[in-house]
Amino acid sequence: MEHCQITLRAQTALLNNWASPELDRAVNLNQGYPHITIVDSEYPAALREIFCPPLVLFYAGNLTLLQRPCLGVVGARDASSYGAGVLRGFIPEIVKHRLVVVSGLARGIDGLSHQITLEYDGMTIGIIGCGLDRYYPAENRWLQQAVANRGLVLSEYGRGEPPLAYRFPERNRLIAGLVQTLLVVEAKRRSGSLITANIALDENRNVCAVPGRIDTIRSLGCNELIAAGAKPILRAQDLIDEFA
Repeated sequence: MEHCQITLRAQTALLNNWASPELDRAVNLNQGYPHITIVDSEYPAALREIFCPPLVLFYAGNLTLLQRPCLGVVGARDASSYGAGVLRGFIPEIVKHRLVVVSGLARGIDGLSHQITLEYDGMTIGIIGCGLDRYYPAENRWLQQAVANRGLVLSEYGRGEPPLAYRFPERNRLIAGLVQTLLVVEAKRRSGSLITANIALDENRNVCAVPGRIDTIRSLGCNELIAAGAKPILRAQDLIDEFA
């Protein structure tokens, strides 16, 4: 393997700027909290493959879930009764087949996927875009705590880090990278769910979508994904088959 060569000037600049008061404070604040690094055996192999894998993952909950087959579920934050009904129809079968449901603990489809999975005593992983001591949205505080107690919550951000807007697309790459298959349930044409789907495609993950009515904005993203080649999901078994 060829070694990357950098100039002496670049080496000196890197060494001179490696340490900083901000870095020292972050290390001191977080060193006592549970975390894994990219060199640890518990670190999921799937995440090592992605573009810009996180060097450190902070966690609360059951790390062994990282070694199980994972299904990502993302969708509209203003989920309709149709989207909620799809999840209530699919998730019991997903739980029965011992798949881990991975999502982002956001409003709408994300939160519902975690909630319904827990209702059926299933396994779930929430990946958030802030420190583990923060809750976004605030009304999902109870849900994040429930996922941490009965599943696993992950973040690449240390304690105290706020939920800044740019961190959610960054979080999405972890959802896409951790799973073998990603399911999109209701998505507008421009949405975080489609960002996650595009990342999943780039990372050679299976991308599936639930078709929806052609006259509602919530279905435009899913229907266009299917038109572009994503697998349409009409029943739970269609998802199970992706893991056969």
